[in-house]
Amino acid sequence: MIRYQTIKVAGLDIFYREAGAKSKPTLVLYHGFPTASHMFRELMPKLAQDFHLIAPDYPGFGQSSAPDHQHFAYTFAHLSQIMTEFLQKLKINKFFMYVFDYGAPIGFQIAVAHPDWIQGIISQNGNIYQVGLGEKWAQRADFWNKPTEEKRNRYRAAFAPETIKKQYTFGTQPGSVGPDGYTLDIAYASEGEAYAQRQLDLIYDYQNNIKQYPMFQKYLRTYQPPLLAVWGKNDPSFIYPGAQAFKQDVPKATVVLLDSGHFALETDSAVIADLIKTHFSEN
Repeated sequence: MIRYQTIKVAGLDIFYREAGAKSKPTLVLYHGFPTASHMFRELMPKLAQDFHLIAPDYPGFGQSSAPDHQHFAYTFAHLSQIMTEFLQKLKINKFFMYVFDYGAPIGFQIAVAHPDWIQGIISQNGNIYQVGLGEKWAQRADFWNKPTEEKRNRYRAAFAPETIKKQYTFGTQPGSVGPDGYTLDIAYASEGEAYAQRQLDLIYDYQNNIKQYPMFQKYLRTYQPPLLAVWGKNDPSFIYPGAQAFKQDVPKATVVLLDSGHFALETDSAVIADLIKTHFSEN
């Protein structure tokens, strides 16, 4: 059974999903863009016998508070800080983490600051390597280096309905992706200008995640956490060499490439659940 809960963190309501017995190893699930913790709706029941699962919505996403961007810094450093305080409120200081998309810089910032908290890592299309950046990132570099309001507004296309649906379906077999996930994401993205401004702030701030890639990689080399990189190999945003690159820093890492796209959980949740249980659950 999944439980749906909200907790106060730094004056914000942080929504999270919880499943499994607290006596089991904890696995914290960090979602990506433009989604929220509902992306784990099929994975959590498959892991609830083996893990205590926690899947939060970040501020500005899903069911969590979404303060105005003029009064709240929508940066990855700030989201990482809120997620750190969230874990501390729940008294969680030993856990495995699943990182996807935006969840990678958030999770790895927490890991760098608190390496003793991390028992293992599952990276599903959660990139921390230059070689894992697809072609679109060159265009974003131009925006970051020479930002203008016109360039900023072009990125409204990133959360247009057709873009969101394509993120889910590109690189997958026809008919293999249900409409539930992208339909809910489209609904959230339709909230209006407040949603647009906070997401545009995060798109601009993403440049700081790339600057931290060497720090994330140093963390891996230093601490050698057990690591499973499972990747939708047809993802055009975070391309599969980013999965293979983990073995440079964690030679014992397991890398699995799936015939899927960016949202590989939509097509391969059962496969990913089995891989996680094989690598990390108590037997």
